[in-house]
Amino acid sequence: MESVHAISKPFSAILLVFLLFNCFGVFRSNAQLLPEDEVQTLQEISTKLKNPYWNVTTRFCSEGSSYIKTKDIFSNVTCDCSQNSSNVCHVTHILLKRLNLTGVIPEEFGNLSFLQEIDLSRNYLNGSIPSSLARLNLTILSLLGNRLSGPIPKEIGDIATLEDLNLEDNQFEGPLPEQLGNLSRLTRFLASANNFTGMLPETFVNLKNLTDFRIDGNDISGKIPDFIGNWTKLERLDMQGTSMEGPIPTTISLLKNLTDLRISDLNGSSIDFPDLQDMKNMEELVLRNCWITGSIPDYVGAMTKLKTLDLSFNTLTGVIPGTLQQLSQLVNMFLTNNSLTGAIPPWILSSQQSFDLSYNNFTEASSSSCQQANVNLVSSYSSSEDNSISWCLKKGLPCSKKPEYHSLFINCGGKKLKNDGKEYEEDSSTMGPSNFLSSERWGYSSTGVYIGNSNADYIATNTSALNTTNPGIYTTARLAPVSLKYYGLCLQRGSYTVQLHFAEIMYTEDQTFSSLGKRIFDVSIQGTRVLKDFNIVKEAKGVGIGITREFNNVSVDGSTLEIHLYWSGKGTTAIPDRGVYGPLISAITVTPNFDPHTGLSVGAIAGIVAASCVVVVSILGTLSDGGVIAVKQLSSKSKQGNREFVNEIGMISALQHPNLVKLYGCCIEGNQLLLIYEYMENNSLARALFGREEYRLNLDWPTRCKICMGIARGLAYLHEESRLKIVHRDIKATNVLLDKDLNAKISDFGLAKLDEEENTHISTRIAGTIGYMAPEYAMRGYLTDKADVYSFGIVALEIVSGKSNTNYRPKEEFVYLLDWAYVLQEQGNLVELVDPILGSNFSKEEAVRMLNLGLLCANPSPTLRPAMSAVVSMLEGQTPVQAPLVKRASMNEYSRFKAFEKLSQDSQTHISSFSQDSQMQRSMSMDGPWLDSSMSLHSKEGTRDHSSSSKHPLISVNIN
Repeated sequence: MESVHAISKPFSAILLVFLLFNCFGVFRSNAQLLPEDEVQTLQEISTKLKNPYWNVTTRFCSEGSSYIKTKDIFSNVTCDCSQNSSNVCHVTHILLKRLNLTGVIPEEFGNLSFLQEIDLSRNYLNGSIPSSLARLNLTILSLLGNRLSGPIPKEIGDIATLEDLNLEDNQFEGPLPEQLGNLSRLTRFLASANNFTGMLPETFVNLKNLTDFRIDGNDISGKIPDFIGNWTKLERLDMQGTSMEGPIPTTISLLKNLTDLRISDLNGSSIDFPDLQDMKNMEELVLRNCWITGSIPDYVGAMTKLKTLDLSFNTLTGVIPGTLQQLSQLVNMFLTNNSLTGAIPPWILSSQQSFDLSYNNFTEASSSSCQQANVNLVSSYSSSEDNSISWCLKKGLPCSKKPEYHSLFINCGGKKLKNDGKEYEEDSSTMGPSNFLSSERWGYSSTGVYIGNSNADYIATNTSALNTTNPGIYTTARLAPVSLKYYGLCLQRGSYTVQLHFAEIMYTEDQTFSSLGKRIFDVSIQGTRVLKDFNIVKEAKGVGIGITREFNNVSVDGSTLEIHLYWSGKGTTAIPDRGVYGPLISAITVTPNFDPHTGLSVGAIAGIVAASCVVVVSILGTLSDGGVIAVKQLSSKSKQGNREFVNEIGMISALQHPNLVKLYGCCIEGNQLLLIYEYMENNSLARALFGREEYRLNLDWPTRCKICMGIARGLAYLHEESRLKIVHRDIKATNVLLDKDLNAKISDFGLAKLDEEENTHISTRIAGTIGYMAPEYAMRGYLTDKADVYSFGIVALEIVSGKSNTNYRPKEEFVYLLDWAYVLQEQGNLVELVDPILGSNFSKEEAVRMLNLGLLCANPSPTLRPAMSAVVSMLEGQTPVQAPLVKRASMNEYSRFKAFEKLSQDSQTHISSFSQDSQMQRSMSMDGPWLDSSMSLHSKEGTRDHSSSSKHPLISVNIN
């Protein structure tokens, strides 16, 4: 078939191009003409699309061909004259690709009743898909790379002839219509990089002719359906970066024609390696971050056509199968971040292909180098104690000398430069799919390959003007297809501020399809995710605009700082060309939050930022006699800092109890306010229960009971036994510290207040943490020791469940763990709340008793809460636990409390989420104190006596 294209002169001021048509069949001496209505329709389409490349001025369909010579322009209108014996022809194919056409898709396409193909790929079209297209007998509809939005019209499911539907890289949304399951002839369905939601419709079971199915980068949810086993003709299946859950169904074994399988970042729990043994033609196999356990099957070695094998970020165990040596066409193999053991096979170490075996548990050191040819071995050895192996093979990349650095700067992807008084280290290596490089101060590791684009670069250079006041560090950037790690090496132990600098320099800012790219990735620091689904252009509000994300109180407990950028399969992958995606970073700045020249040996540091911006820093120090202390530094730059300093000295110096943190002394020098405490070896209860996985203590049941009893005894002392009757006001898991024997000790008395019987309310400020504050105190400022009892009840629930009150939401309608506990209590199923880590190693009777006690203490009514001495008696078993009586708050009370909560959150006085995504906002020091933020609110009303009979309006608050 001969194609005839329109001729264009793009340099002309006005383009007037005669549209020539390629006609099928035998050329006739008589003129072969298009119907006038089709000519008119073509002109209307051209006008609405603002197409400067052709203007219809003829009805003739004649032989011959002409081509547009302009680079990257593909325009073709084809007509068919062979359908009958007359001289009438009809338009059958319209291809308008890479023309940067604007506007919406014209409804007039639906008037070309003989049209079989519409290809509008890589333009700048907006709006939705017109339902008029359903009138056509289309075989191909390609809308790739536009900014089309809205749902897919269900009428598209009526195009029974449709074989190829390409909607990639747009902004479509909503669920995939079930009517698409009617497209029984469909062979290709490409819907990657959109905003589709919901589950795959059951009707898709009927798409038995599919050869290519892609839904990457959508919010498609639910389990991968079993019915994919019906797609026996399938050759390519892409499900990267969705919200789908495992396991991968066993029916996938029926897809014997697969050559390209890509599934990544599944939700759910551990799964077995799927049965793929009959897929002999596999060329690209990606099963990344899918929670796969067990060993790598030997049958993978029988996939002799395999070019790329990516099994990274799973929990695979065992040795690397010897059968993989048979993969003669294998170019890239990524096994990073698993638990593989044994020795690394010699054939891998001698290979010139790109293999990444980093972050495993190999038990035999097979190499003295972390980068052997193109084989990345960083942190791949199981032991960190063996001094016979290189530092970079060990876990944590320990410094091979005494840590000496406290400030680090690197110009990612660029040359050495000085910027803003800082000297940024060079980082200009081209690297590749599986590389580790290091200098004295920095190391960096890249993992992954741009499948389908072997010429992709790992360094980006800006070619247009940058819209930033500090262009130096944004001129270049380093990028990676999947995983990019930077390591700050040989750092002194302490707390640091990390600044990550980004600017998108690979997309354009003009109104062309090249400006439609979406680069989306995650960022983790020290193993804690601090940015999820980060989109540089969206955050910076444009292309070429520098943006900095700053993270304070990043703890370095060893000597290495790890920054990890990871692509989870989201965003576009084909704009401006296929293979442009993955994380990108311009520069990194690391500065200390401590004075490296002080006499203190600085260790684990973390901060609390309160509502009035008081900065509190806890420092682990070593005295001259070798004794270890904890030094708490408060900022003196605010009145609250001074007030809390004096308050804490006054409170703790008058208190001595085994379950209270011991204060050794204090120091005031200039604007430095220091408190010297006993050192708590096991940090906080919060870190033990909710911290990073490597820092959790997996507390057994007797220890949890002991901790709960310790907190209760400490509070009973404060409320009833000490000479001063004190209300702590901020009891929570972060303010309960654990010594070396896991004894609980209450800390942080900066917000504590004397409990004066004649003045049982707060007169100037409300202070504490939302989620732990008693409702009568949060809403009215009414303060008694029963506020601490409420907080204790919440902590008791957390101890038994192992879940944070402010983070655990089993269902959307439950705001807190407490809500869920009430529901389970009503269902008579409280034991479901017990931490699953305990398995069966706990007393069900004791657990239910402690949970009931927690609910009793957290009763919305303060008068129904027991005194802490009674709580101690109940925990000791001397007094039976009273059945909790829940007095549900009225809707008015509830709405007031929610309004108070929202005010606190909107004012950034409270950082309540304990999610992995936002732990950074609270504390980057998971090996230092595990912290969340307390809040302090001041009342305009001044003193009010709540014991009077007058009505008590909701307290008016101002945020300092």
